[in-house]
Amino acid sequence: SSSPLRSPATLMIGTAIANPNPSGSEFWLTQQLAQTYAEIAGREPVRAGTMEALDLEWLPDIVVRAIPDTQLIEIRVNDTIPLRAKAVANEFAYQLTLQSPGNADPENESRQDFIETQLDELENRILETGDEIREKQQSLASAFSARQIDELQGQIAGLQAKQTTLQANYGNLLASTSRGAINSINVIEVAAEPLAPVGSDIGASVIAAAAIGFTLATAAAYLLEYIDDSIETPDDVARVTSVPTLAGIARIEEDEEGGKLIALTEPRSPTTEAYRVLRSGIQFSSVDNPNQARLMVTSANPSEGKSLTVANLAIVMAQAGLNVLVVDADLRRPVQHKIFRMPQKGGLTNLLLETDLSATDVEVLAAMKRAIQPTQVEGLHLLTSGPIPPNPSELLGSAKMEMMVNTLARQYDYVVIDSPPVLAVTDAAVLSRRVEGVLLVINAGSTRRGHLKQATEQLEGANANIMGVVLNRLSNRSDGYYKYYYYRHAYYIDESEEMNLDDKPANGRAASSKRRIRIRNS
Repeated sequence: SSSPLRSPATLMIGTAIANPNPSGSEFWLTQQLAQTYAEIAGREPVRAGTMEALDLEWLPDIVVRAIPDTQLIEIRVNDTIPLRAKAVANEFAYQLTLQSPGNADPENESRQDFIETQLDELENRILETGDEIREKQQSLASAFSARQIDELQGQIAGLQAKQTTLQANYGNLLASTSRGAINSINVIEVAAEPLAPVGSDIGASVIAAAAIGFTLATAAAYLLEYIDDSIETPDDVARVTSVPTLAGIARIEEDEEGGKLIALTEPRSPTTEAYRVLRSGIQFSSVDNPNQARLMVTSANPSEGKSLTVANLAIVMAQAGLNVLVVDADLRRPVQHKIFRMPQKGGLTNLLLETDLSATDVEVLAAMKRAIQPTQVEGLHLLTSGPIPPNPSELLGSAKMEMMVNTLARQYDYVVIDSPPVLAVTDAAVLSRRVEGVLLVINAGSTRRGHLKQATEQLEGANANIMGVVLNRLSNRSDGYYKYYYYRHAYYIDESEEMNLDDKPANGRAASSKRRIRIRNS
């Protein structure tokens, strides 16, 4: 046949669809991986591998695309020879699977067998430890003497710590296998031999396509507003969650370092005023809790502007006379040292690893003094993340972290903590137990309603106190931005003048800050 024939094959990234309870982060990551692998498919290694395997000097037309909002990749081969179209499509799909670390490599089979053996042993030890805990708890219920009760409680605590360590080791080993791996590729539809040529009736196809396109375009013009599920206004936030919107921040053009301290460089800009509105909103939210000094800022997904929000919010707080510390607790992608252009030296992870739980307050304060750096803003200090650890969640949920945050809260009016996104990892949910308030930053026009709902549900499930939502990156040319900004700005300015917030911040923190121990580097 002189007309081209098409043979399609379909791949799926990860195994989320086989999981009865997949998380939103799994779907988000596999969709991103699908886009990446679709780009890799057009590179030379995949094409060269296909030609070598089939002993071909050239390849027919191949189209690879990631199907939007899914974990699927479709490979289409157009060729005049049906058998060759089928063979190229299937071999091309196989070559693409070889690019995934989640697929078994024959050279690593012995290593995988060893890991599987270790997993079986750990699973048995976890079950045995669970049985021992239950036996000790039964013995505890029948114990009478205080000494016996104390001994049994100590044994139970030790067994629970052992079980936690075994479970962590099990999870780390499981991530090295292809079982449940997110970064893996599976062929779910092999290419078959095509029977009919592509576009056998070109004229009819063109007319049909034009009619369908016109119908869809007309329908889209009327339905676009209703099918768009992204968050764009405070009303959209209110439809999804009962959490209030504290501020709307206009889009900031980030510089080459990935951030811009607009509150410092442009203090009279509307965007800086929006950060002051956010500061006032936090003070109003904490008026009933005079000890609310620890504040965590997070987002639903990566790249929604939470770190830049932390930096500019901390600046306007310090400019109001508050003694503020920024803690970069994003131990996976820390950026606060880049935003403030400061060295990434002995930071949070160093403090957690080097400070002993039995250390005195003097020793802890001395260690903090070495790690905390003053910024160019008076009253604002920075504790960088330090070296990136292999176990961020365990560090952030440790007793040392609780002790560290409590100690810092006694030295500063506000401790503003930058944490990882909620849906990507569990760090934010763990860290939310160490603070009194949580701010959730969402990207206007990008964050989906489902992601906002998932994020708030996860935080509320961890008993976090969500103070409010920050609607970030609003378009300053939209009517919604101006209406929102002027309404909130006028409201808080009137209230601030009445309560003299700039002279005496909520909870009287500015007046009491002189009595605090200020940690400064000499």
